[in-house]
Amino acid sequence: MHADWNSIVYPPIKPRGFHPLEYLSQHLELVEIDSSFHRPLRPEVSKLWINKVSQHPNFIFTAILGRQFTHDRQLRPDLIREFKDGLWPIWNARRLGCLLMRFPWSFRFTRENRDFVIELRRAFHEFALAAEMRHDSWMLDEALGTLMDYRIGFCNVDQPAGARAMPPGATITSAVGYVRLLGRHGEDWTEEGAAADYLYTPQELGTWQDRIDRLRTHTNTTFVIAANHPGGKAVVNAMQLQAMLRETSSPPRRRVPSIPPRRENLVPISSTQQMLLRA
Repeated sequence: MHADWNSIVYPPIKPRGFHPLEYLSQHLELVEIDSSFHRPLRPEVSKLWINKVSQHPNFIFTAILGRQFTHDRQLRPDLIREFKDGLWPIWNARRLGCLLMRFPWSFRFTRENRDFVIELRRAFHEFALAAEMRHDSWMLDEALGTLMDYRIGFCNVDQPAGARAMPPGATITSAVGYVRLLGRHGEDWTEEGAAADYLYTPQELGTWQDRIDRLRTHTNTTFVIAANHPGGKAVVNAMQLQAMLRETSSPPRRRVPSIPPRRENLVPISSTQQMLLRA
């Protein structure tokens, strides 16, 4: 899991039986599984991961839906079944918080793309779903209304600014809130790999603290992912943000309305899981 984290995040001399996930679960409460985007998980690997976090009852995973679905648009029953088979051990252990549909920046809001999102929702109806849209056309009322109608969470992203790039915000379309900090390096927001090599300042994290507080007030669960992984920057920022959120007071939770607000501008907070690793 990220070879460049050795001697930065992980100890230079590892004890016998060392496992990165077990080590990270001592400090953070959530891992976003990124490898599922490239290939389905093997059930035996999922079972191993569940075992490695067994000492931490509040630890949870999210997973990224495979690119064969979101990018290649393959919805063959055998592919869907294979992908789900890798998730069932995590799901059955009550450790799978959400499945994230991460779409390419070219995926604009059109009638055809709207219908495809609905198809994906039906194909993976067993899971809580969130969608990461990079193009700002998905901020149109009709687009947000579709996500609300089908109970698909909106993934709020932080990325370099650019033409038609999704702006940062605290948009809510379901009872699941999702945030991904992608990094701000460079000026081309379509270059995700380059953008990720970026360490957020405490002041920059502070702007997201306010947004996350709004999401936590009006959702049942909010997942916060630091995806700026090069050189272990994600771990630094995740732990900083985790400490900042824990310092925030916790008034009684509001009930989530049956139709959640689209863009909330209120403040208090409840509970959240924070991130750290893309496995």
